[in-house]
Amino acid sequence: MARKSLQDMSGIANTIARSGAKPVGKFAKTSAPALGALQGSLAAIREIDPNLIDDWGPADRLDEFTPVNSEDDGEGFDALKNSIQDGGQQVPILVRKAKSEGRFEAIYGRRRLRACRELGIKVRANVQDIDDQTALLAKGLENAARRNLSFYEKARFAEAILEAGHATPTVRQVLSLSASGLSHLMKVTQSVPVKVGDLIGAAPKSGRPKWTALAELFIAKKLTERAAVSVLQKCGKEVSSDDRLDVLLKEASKRGARQGRSSSEMTPVEGVTIKTGRGSISMSAKKSGTNAKFAEWLDENLADIIKRSYAEFTAVNRTDEN
Repeated sequence: MARKSLQDMSGIANTIARSGAKPVGKFAKTSAPALGALQGSLAAIREIDPNLIDDWGPADRLDEFTPVNSEDDGEGFDALKNSIQDGGQQVPILVRKAKSEGRFEAIYGRRRLRACRELGIKVRANVQDIDDQTALLAKGLENAARRNLSFYEKARFAEAILEAGHATPTVRQVLSLSASGLSHLMKVTQSVPVKVGDLIGAAPKSGRPKWTALAELFIAKKLTERAAVSVLQKCGKEVSSDDRLDVLLKEASKRGARQGRSSSEMTPVEGVTIKTGRGSISMSAKKSGTNAKFAEWLDENLADIIKRSYAEFTAVNRTDEN
């Protein structure tokens, strides 16, 4: 299973752990009118020192913690930073007051916040008094309006919300998912090891079929985390996230084909043949020819030989229960 505890996970889960979100029971329904306040009046827009603003809630992009940076990082971030430097910050971020006096929590707009922080200027922020439920929905809606998350980003975002203690209806509302849609996402996060997902990255052009195919390989034990990591680590930095996923799927298919064809046949002594296939081992002994008498002896003693061998095997390979 790919799911890990918050103590073990990195990236998204650590972001949530820092946010201090607590498991709760039922959530009040958040309607679109309730989000109307997030449009904010001019009076709610303030210029705030970026160093007074902390991250809140689950991260919704992989480019901040995976080795594979998406197009939103690198040149994309530099373009945003230059735009703010030349023309100012046109779109405010959304924040709310933190429990610590004088500090704030960023609901969305982390890249704008980061740009202003690096430029050494104050960030324009819409300051609203909102609860976790409304904040999560606002975050999901804002992101959907600006850039669609990839299938895998949605999967990790959904898992992060659940790990923070929120209920599945909240996840579905934030990401506009049906019950089956959420099930498809969870199948991937529960089956594909986190380390493998991190090495692949967001894969913005790859949808459910490819990620589901990868999940099925892990479920069927046709691919292990160790083997997948080995394949991905051989990919150069120039290989895109989508191509990394394709490389892994193709390599796993090749390995499966090789395993399917694997069979061997050996003759330890004349007249005795041992055949090894994918799912079984068989032995035959000719009761004619040079070793006919040996074949007859095997016929009489083979059961006892196997029983003794099995006893020796279990004695050596007994499971250690301590």
